[in-house]
Amino acid sequence: MFIEIIKAAVLGVVEGITEFLPISSTGHLILVNQWISFSKDFTAMFDIVIQLGAILSVVVYFWDRLWPFGKDETKTKTIFDIWFKAIVGVLPAIVLGALFGGMIEEKLFNPWIVAIALLVGGLILIFIEKRKRSPLFNSVAEMSFQTAFYVGLFQCLSMIPGTSRSAATIIGAMLLGASRTAAVEFSFFLAIPTMVAASGYSLLKQGLSMTSSEVVILATGFITAFLVALGAIKFFMNYIQTRDFKLFAYYRIILGALIISYFLFK
Repeated sequence: MFIEIIKAAVLGVVEGITEFLPISSTGHLILVNQWISFSKDFTAMFDIVIQLGAILSVVVYFWDRLWPFGKDETKTKTIFDIWFKAIVGVLPAIVLGALFGGMIEEKLFNPWIVAIALLVGGLILIFIEKRKRSPLFNSVAEMSFQTAFYVGLFQCLSMIPGTSRSAATIIGAMLLGASRTAAVEFSFFLAIPTMVAASGYSLLKQGLSMTSSEVVILATGFITAFLVALGAIKFFMNYIQTRDFKLFAYYRIILGALIISYFLFK
């Protein structure tokens, strides 16, 4: 049991660090699961539910931006507007996930797909950062509902493991005219309904059959992911104020190349 809790904590750290950086938390978990994992069904649920722990850190970090019930009517209207945009943005993922989620998990959840997606995503990030562009809007409040929906379509690309939900939404938002900060913030906000839906679905499938030991293991991963992600969000928000995404692009490319080399020559 002690070893299983340590495994859960390690996976929680991996999830917390990678969920909001554009480097793919799912891809990293698939890679780490090559050496650290539980039973097949429990691992699949664990990897999704600890993402909810990381997502909870968004609610805590952006509480003032996300809690709509206050005395300032203008602020309340703005916050509800953000929530409605996040809901509109999650609709494509809910529909496509329901239709193709099982097939994607069965066919694409392997290190080769992760490596290729990491490489491609890194190259796209470099391409976007080298483009000269002037943002069309600098905040989520200025984003249209149509744009929010289109960003949601980009998010669906993250169903391919290694793509990164964060990278897909950030790239999509920036291509659609968002500033770097607005793209990152909407990526965070969009993550809340997306991962709540995914985690809820996974728990409905398997949650009632969990043993008491599995509940403890899941709670360990959940809490660890929450605490680590809280620090990662703070780091990322400070980082993007003065820097671009090229560092993460280079990391993706190097990691993707290392994965391909490892599996070619092992």
